[in-house]
Amino acid sequence: MAHPSLSEIPHLLQRISEEARAHFGEGKVANYIPALANVKPNQFGMAIACVDGSTHTVGDAHVPFSLQSITKLFTFVLALRAEGDALWQRVGREPSGAAFNSIVQLETENGIPRNPFINAGALVITDILTSRYVQLDYALLGALRRLADDPELHWNPEVARSEREHADRNMAMAYFMKSHGNFHNDPALVLDNYCAQCATEMTCAQLAQASMFLANDGRDLTLQGQPDEHFLTADQTRRVNALLLTCGAYDAAGDFAYRISLPVKTGVGGGIVAVIPEVGTVAVWSPELDAKGNSVLGAFALERLVQLTGWGYSSV
Repeated sequence: MAHPSLSEIPHLLQRISEEARAHFGEGKVANYIPALANVKPNQFGMAIACVDGSTHTVGDAHVPFSLQSITKLFTFVLALRAEGDALWQRVGREPSGAAFNSIVQLETENGIPRNPFINAGALVITDILTSRYVQLDYALLGALRRLADDPELHWNPEVARSEREHADRNMAMAYFMKSHGNFHNDPALVLDNYCAQCATEMTCAQLAQASMFLANDGRDLTLQGQPDEHFLTADQTRRVNALLLTCGAYDAAGDFAYRISLPVKTGVGGGIVAVIPEVGTVAVWSPELDAKGNSVLGAFALERLVQLTGWGYSSV
C-alpha cells in the first residue's frame, strides 16, 4: 500500500473523525476517579505530528485532557535516562496479561512488577524518580514543556486530589513492594508524586509533539542541530517502542498489537499516543472507555489510520 502524501493527511483525518463519531455511546467515561467522571463523553480529537515538523489535527485536538497512564511513558523515559540498564533490577519487561491495577502478580513474583506501564511498575518508576528529584512534578513538567515546546503545560490539582483520595489499591501495592525491598521512599510521598504526574493535562496536538522523539531515533525536534538534541539514544528509543508495542495498552496489549501494530500508550483519561517510526506520532483522545480502560473511539481511529495508510504494517 502506498503511504499517503502530506497533502492527503487532513482528508484522512476528517474521514476517520466522521467514522469514529458514529461510535459515541459504546464506552463509558472513567468513574473510579470522581474528577474524571465529570468529563463530557462525546468528544473526539486526533493529531498527527510528522518528523518533517508539520502537525495535522481534527476535531477536539486542542482540548486539554488528563493524560493519566500516558505519563507512565514519560516517567519511564526519565528513569531510563537516569538509571540505564540498572532499571531492570527493579521492574520487568514482560506483558502482564492482568488488569493495570492488579496486585496478584506482585505476590507470586516477589514484589517485582511485570513492566513499567502497569500501576505497580509505574509506582516503582516514580519511587526511583522521587529519590532523584526533590520536586518530581516540576521535573516531569520541565521535560514535557521542552518536548512539546510549550511552557504553559501544567497538572490539574483537582484531578490529582481526587485521584489521591481514591488511591487505596495503589497504596497497598506500594507497601507490598516495600515489604519486598523494592520501594525505597515513603509510599505516601510517592503516591503524592504519582497522582500529580497522572493529573498532567495536554491536548492531542501537544502530546503528539511531545512524543515525537520516539519516531525520530530519540532526537528532540525542538533542539535539532544542538548538542543535546538527543532525548534518548537510538538504541534506547528502539527498546522503549518495543515495550510500548507489547505492554502499552494494559491487558489489551496483544489485541492492540494485532489490530494496530504500532507502539502505543493508553490512559484512562481517554488518550492514546502511537508511534510511527521515521514518520511521526499520533495522539487521539475520546473519553469513553472499553472494559479494559482504553478509549473506544481512539482504538477505532488508530486501526482505521493503519488500514488507510499501511503505516502500521510496514514501519515498525
